[in-house]
Amino acid sequence: MIGIFDSGLGGLTILKAFIEKLPEYDYMYLGDNARSPYGNKSQDLIYQYAKEAIDFLFKRDCQLVVLACNTASAKALRKLQQERLPKNYPDRRVLGVVIPAVQAVAEIIKKNPRKNKLGIIGTRSTIESGVYEKELAKTGLKIEIFKQACPLLVPLIEEGWTKRPETKMILRYYLRGLKKARINNLILACTHYPILLKQIENIMGPQCRVLDSPRFTAEKLADYLKRHPEIETKLSKNKTRLFYTTDKAAMFKELGQRFLDSEIGEVEKAKLE
Repeated sequence: MIGIFDSGLGGLTILKAFIEKLPEYDYMYLGDNARSPYGNKSQDLIYQYAKEAIDFLFKRDCQLVVLACNTASAKALRKLQQERLPKNYPDRRVLGVVIPAVQAVAEIIKKNPRKNKLGIIGTRSTIESGVYEKELAKTGLKIEIFKQACPLLVPLIEEGWTKRPETKMILRYYLRGLKKARINNLILACTHYPILLKQIENIMGPQCRVLDSPRFTAEKLADYLKRHPEIETKLSKNKTRLFYTTDKAAMFKELGQRFLDSEIGEVEKAKLE
């Protein structure tokens, strides 16, 4: 089984892409809605939450867990991979969502080096971490980066306010600097944001390509499984989908169906510790 963890509902955009690309696998989704958003939390707290989440998923037979949360990927992934897994789960794997987006934008800019103005929007924690700049620097490409923290978007999305005029107004406010900078590509460095994809595209206009991070993540997962048969052969393939949340199961189910564009069955309450 493949585990998917997010601070709330946003990771469902990743799950949707996984199901479209790799439908035969079993998936277990865990949303930490009780403690969402993660974007304003300290690095130590984010690591603690992520550690509790992977423990929960590994104990339920997940062989591979994807941190479908940019904040957790930026603040906790490396420590989990270097410290937690070798000591406690040497035969399991944890992946993030930052590298797939970086690889995708690098491929795009290599094909058209003149369109090298890149925008990045995410939670305050993700933006302040500088994780995207660090990974992009490793590509050796000349990229002009413009960043914008959007701390209000996750709470608005989690409340189901995706089509409210207030959300559109706040979105315009956050994007105005990037629009003025005439960026060519935009990374949505938060898995919640694809739910606002059409609105973001309308605001940014045709000169800016808004990158489909969930699709890139799904493609990279498929490639990873091909390269790692020792993990792939352990994954069950019954098309099972299980959902857990740490709070508000009914709301999770209602809003989650919008993210997935499909029905969600029973949502169970999870206790992380």
